[in-house]
Amino acid sequence: RMNALEPVDGAGATLTVQAGVTLQAAQEAAAAAGLQLGVDLGARGSCQIGGNLATNAGGNGVLQFGMMREQVLGLEVVLADGTVLDMMRPMLKNNTGYDLKHWFVGSEGTLGVITRAILTLHPAAAVTVNALVALPNYAAAVDLLGRLRSAFAGALGAYELMWEDFFTTSLQWSRAESPFGRSHPLVVLTQVSGGDEAALADRLQQVLAQAMEQGRVVDAVLAQNQAQSRALWRIREATAEFPARIDPINFDISLPIGRIGDFAQACVVALSQRWPGHRSLRFGHLGDGNLHLTTDARSLGTAGSNEQAANEVQALVYDLLAQHGGSISAEHGIGLHKKPFLHLSRSPAELAAMRAIKLALDPLNLLNPGKVFDLQP
Repeated sequence: RMNALEPVDGAGATLTVQAGVTLQAAQEAAAAAGLQLGVDLGARGSCQIGGNLATNAGGNGVLQFGMMREQVLGLEVVLADGTVLDMMRPMLKNNTGYDLKHWFVGSEGTLGVITRAILTLHPAAAVTVNALVALPNYAAAVDLLGRLRSAFAGALGAYELMWEDFFTTSLQWSRAESPFGRSHPLVVLTQVSGGDEAALADRLQQVLAQAMEQGRVVDAVLAQNQAQSRALWRIREATAEFPARIDPINFDISLPIGRIGDFAQACVVALSQRWPGHRSLRFGHLGDGNLHLTTDARSLGTAGSNEQAANEVQALVYDLLAQHGGSISAEHGIGLHKKPFLHLSRSPAELAAMRAIKLALDPLNLLNPGKVFDLQP
């Protein structure tokens, strides 16, 4: 089962695990030592560290701690020919030639099988404060992000942006009332962490009040207790309802932060021109440039199959994304689904280099064949 955990190294703040350890088990081991793992996913109870590394998982915590790649200090990997690469060295500074472990993080199992890992841990936050903030436009969202980063350096744990279409739909599904008196173009859920809850809340209120005076914030609600915090996060976590409520065509993409607002609007305009009356929801982790767009295939009114409609929507969105200089995959990888569009985010020279690495480590194409890219251009 490959699910063994070694005791936490308190001096080095590291945790050594086998690849089959679940993310939740690793989190609990870190918490028992007064530390925390920097990555968190909704599937924490079932997803495994090996898979998290192979796909370079993102999820919650990226804004503060980075992707899964940033959590790994050492790896043990088995190559296609059975060779074991022992890269289990727990030093942060280790400039001894190529850092081979990073070839395997995010490789989706195409270069080797990850069997063990050394993960770096972080001091656990004593308290967190959550706020829901209404914004007049995308420029204000970027402005507030900068203010919060300055005021809470290294302690801004979340900045989850929701467009009106997503926010309103989430409230309708949960039959909840908006904390605000009216609708707004954008709403952001933010979380800051520290050691003193009263001081955190006071500082956050000051930042929001100043932004409100300058027209960058329209309204704001600070959670007063854990129950209110959970209620605010349930609005953002409406994504769990997608499979039951709609026939989702999902996009997990990233762009330079300054371009996300224009791209999100351009998507809605282009989709409306092609499919009037379409239902699309926009939300994202703005602090790390990750935008999610979901279109309900059943709202497109097409005579063909939903699969055909999905292909047409994907072609439209990804072509538009390429024009805006974005990436077709922010945190969910390529696999087979996005393979036809990889050329929109990678140059021919980059693809050639990736093929060369694949052929060097797995010349018989035994590991996850056909995923990510084809060996022949």
